[in-house]
Amino acid sequence: MRGLRLGLRRGWITWRAVNTTREGLFQTIVWNLAPLIVLILLRDETIDAVGVSLTASMLPGMMAILVVFGVMGIAYYLANEREDGTLLRAKATPGGMRAYVVGLVVVAALDVAAGLVIVAVPGMFLLSGVAVASVALWLGLLGYLALGLLACLSVGLLIGSVVANPRTIAGVGMLATTGLAVVSGLFFPVQVLWGWVQVLVQLFPMYWLGLGLRSVFLPAEAAALEVGGTWRTLEGLLVLGGWAAVGLLLGPVLLRRMARRESGSKVEARRAEALQRA
Repeated sequence: MRGLRLGLRRGWITWRAVNTTREGLFQTIVWNLAPLIVLILLRDETIDAVGVSLTASMLPGMMAILVVFGVMGIAYYLANEREDGTLLRAKATPGGMRAYVVGLVVVAALDVAAGLVIVAVPGMFLLSGVAVASVALWLGLLGYLALGLLACLSVGLLIGSVVANPRTIAGVGMLATTGLAVVSGLFFPVQVLWGWVQVLVQLFPMYWLGLGLRSVFLPAEAAALEVGGTWRTLEGLLVLGGWAAVGLLLGPVLLRRMARRESGSKVEARRAEALQRA
């Protein structure tokens, strides 16, 4: 419980420190306002095949991307704080690693929540033919978002543990994540892609998170646009649950392995290298 309390406090302090700066606040607002503007511009467009508004079909994909980008922040924080010695200090503190992991999850959850407030809440008022007052819709929405956050957490921990340079994650990592989002069917049916790409993207949680969110927002007729012509709810829950279990089991192992390999001399060497680049 002490580690949980410290982690919650650490996550809130970290998130607040970033988002109360002019640069952090600007990035949070601008990057989340861009998809909202797209939804507003396309609010009168419909998909003729199923009679669903284009806004309703795009909003679930945008929400899924918010989750994935929020978790990618975990990878960046992990690599950056390994470089500056924060991870080493957490290892030396009683219960520090547990609090550190909880803090990372809290930061990711707050990033996602901020994006949802800016994008999803106003976007839902633009939807036509969607029962936004339905309790089932909100339960399904929150359930998929929570499960998707845990599922994508394992990906963020894995990337942050393997890639040592935070600048690589900020550049190549975000580019790869954006590319995967494009081919994961978040904004168009994956059936238009090559067969091997369809199989590949279904191995990752991003595809199933987008599919699950679409099943919450869209009518049953819209499932005709999906692979197999159904929402495949059971398969989606199994895949997302499997990735979440991998993250919960493998994440602490990777972090302990990282912490064992850290030392003051390595931190100082990385600091000297960073100063040379500057």
